[in-house]
Amino acid sequence: MKKIILSLAAALCCIAGANAAPAADTLKSSIDTIGNKTAIDTLATADKYRKVVLFNDNTWAYIDIDRPAISDDDFADNWDIESIHICKDIPVSSLPAEIDLALVDSTHGYCAPITGRISSGFKFRKTRNHNGTDIPLTVGDTIRAAFDGKVRVVRTVGNAGGYGNLMVIRHPNGLETYYAHLSGFIAKEEELVKAGEPIALGGNTGRSTGPHLHFEVRYMGKPFDSERIFDFSTGELRDSIFTLKRHYFNIYSHYGMTDAESAATQERVYHTVRSGDTLGAIARKYNTTVARICKLNGISQNKILRLGQKLAVR
Repeated sequence: MKKIILSLAAALCCIAGANAAPAADTLKSSIDTIGNKTAIDTLATADKYRKVVLFNDNTWAYIDIDRPAISDDDFADNWDIESIHICKDIPVSSLPAEIDLALVDSTHGYCAPITGRISSGFKFRKTRNHNGTDIPLTVGDTIRAAFDGKVRVVRTVGNAGGYGNLMVIRHPNGLETYYAHLSGFIAKEEELVKAGEPIALGGNTGRSTGPHLHFEVRYMGKPFDSERIFDFSTGELRDSIFTLKRHYFNIYSHYGMTDAESAATQERVYHTVRSGDTLGAIARKYNTTVARICKLNGISQNKILRLGQKLAVR
């Protein structure tokens, strides 16, 4: 059998779309018009982005299918497979006031990891920061890569704290996406993945009160509201270029705020609830009112305070 080498990656990407590898019948139809050859079968190789296509004239060809346009050079900085979070020694104050990040372009697509209603967002919750977006699901639902990238971390229950089974993917623009409470993994550590590619299965592992995906977006290890990136109800990207501003890293800075409102979260004063505290006592301590504290924190005046809870007081 004779071998020929064809370069059809670009054509196959257009046929298959940005988020999926072509099926065998799509491969065949996409090369039927090349000379007089007809594709009669496809075979997998050790490289998931390369297939062997068999033709009716006893020739064959390697076909690269939708390979991500990225290289290891895109991930040279701060690459660490041992730590879940990177850049712990870099303070937020040292990051740029704002930076433009390209999310999609002619060679890089996107895909919401899962769509649905949000059950809990980016906020201070009970006694700790909730650094991501929670979306309910059914155990076993497919979780997809948000953007092209490389898997940096795969951790199982017991090795990832409250995250349960966790996957972290680094993307060429410097963002990292976290996928937590998984029931299983599809992609492997240090594997290249394409936007929309199945990478894991949804679950209920770790610190979880029900099956859901906990999804985070971080830059230089610092989390911000992932709703600034995705509309999870539709799966749509907010914009192709995202301007990340330093004040977004505050847990009280949310999608939907004006820049002035978000920037003001950096200037807020917070009180950590201690034994015996009441809203009235806290208001008197900071020369403010209970109504103002309630408005700043989105709570009612009858709210039961928890030890360790942080309240914005002005």
